[in-house]
Parts: sequence; C-alpha cells; structure tokens
Amino acid sequence: MGTQMMAATLRELFFPQLCLLCSSGHAGDVAICDDCLGDMPWHIENTCPQCALPSLSNQRCGQCIQAPPDFDLTLSLFQYQYPVSSMLQQYKYRQMLTLAQTWGALLALRLGTQALPDCIIPMPLHKQRLQERGFNQSMEIARVMSKRLNLPLDMSSCTRTKLTPPQASLPYKARIKNMHGAFSCEPTLQGMRIALLDDVMTTGASLNALAKTVKAAGASHVECWVIARTFTP
Repeated sequence: MGTQMMAATLRELFFPQLCLLCSSGHAGDVAICDDCLGDMPWHIENTCPQCALPSLSNQRCGQCIQAPPDFDLTLSLFQYQYPVSSMLQQYKYRQMLTLAQTWGALLALRLGTQALPDCIIPMPLHKQRLQERGFNQSMEIARVMSKRLNLPLDMSSCTRTKLTPPQASLPYKARIKNMHGAFSCEPTLQGMRIALLDDVMTTGASLNALAKTVKAAGASHVECWVIARTFTP
C-alpha cells in the first residue's frame, strides 16, 4: 500500500468524515452519507433540456421554443428544496465554504463521462458585492469542478460591470431589466464551448444575460451548470 493511500485509510479509520446532515460517520469526500444522499431532492424529473423546467418527455418546453434563451442547455443537480435550499443559504450567506467541495464533487459526478466544454466561467460578482461577501460562491465551486474534471477555469474573461440589487427581491420582468448590460467580456471566445456555473437558477435572467454576453464574444455553445433549479419564479 502506498504512503498516500495508507494515510487516507488511517484518516478514515480514526477521523471519519461526518455527514453534514445526520452526523453519521463515513460520509466520504462529499461529506454526505449514502442514506442522506438518497433523500436529497435530485433534479431527475422530466425537464426541458434547455432551461431545466418540467417538460413532458424531456422535450424543449413551449417557452424555450417561443422565446429561446441565449444558453443552449442547463444541467441542474438538485431541485431547490429542503435541505438543499438551507445548505445553499448557509454556504452563501454564512460562509460555510466547505460546502464548495460537496457541491463541486457531486456536480462533477453528475456530469459523468459526457462531452465537456472548453472551459468553465463562474458567475461573476461585482467588485463591491465581492468585498461585502468576502468570496464568490460560484467561483469556489468552479475551482473544485476544474480540478476534478481537469477542465480550464476562466476567471478573468467576464466581469460584472453593473451593481444590481439582489434578483430574489425582484419580480420576473424586473429581473430581466435589472440584468441588462450587467456583464462585459473582453477577450474573444470565438468558437469555444463554455459552461457557465452558478449556485441557483430561478428565472434564469442572470445566466441568460451572461450567456448573451459570452455568445457576443464568439462562443458557439453555452451551457449552464447549477447546483439547484427552482421550479417557480
């Protein structure tokens, strides 16, 4: 047995990882035990492949047909329900940064062996918001994803140039208006396939605005990777 493997075995034996939800041992590197994982609100219902909202037979929904978003695909790990909703709030607003490892590991496993894009771009935060919060929650998850998938992480191409009020406080139409001109993308992304990563998708207004900016910079394909998707605006 190699030194690193032996060290990992000893850590598991004497300091087992406790499950974040039930505190049982042997939670593994995602910090959630198998029983609790089985009870999580996985995003496995029939959904529109483009926006990830419920749709019969996994076909594009009527809204995406009538008014196609600028992103081409959405992959959501969970539905935005308890306990995921509570865990995401703790991660985002109480700086429970260890959850970045959990989200990144689970989302990487969810992607499996499917074809990967050229790089990941995490949802940018405005510099004032970043200073207030102290970290970019999407960036931390993207770091884990980049390492696990051996996928380039682009942290500089796109910036948030407009300080906007929190989307959760706004009605649907106001969210769209709120995001107009919110992002800029300086270098060319000509012909690239991009994954945009965010923690939660509600109406999709923020991700759509970023996708529009990325496509204007030349990206040929844009998909959204999110930890959770709400089913109601």
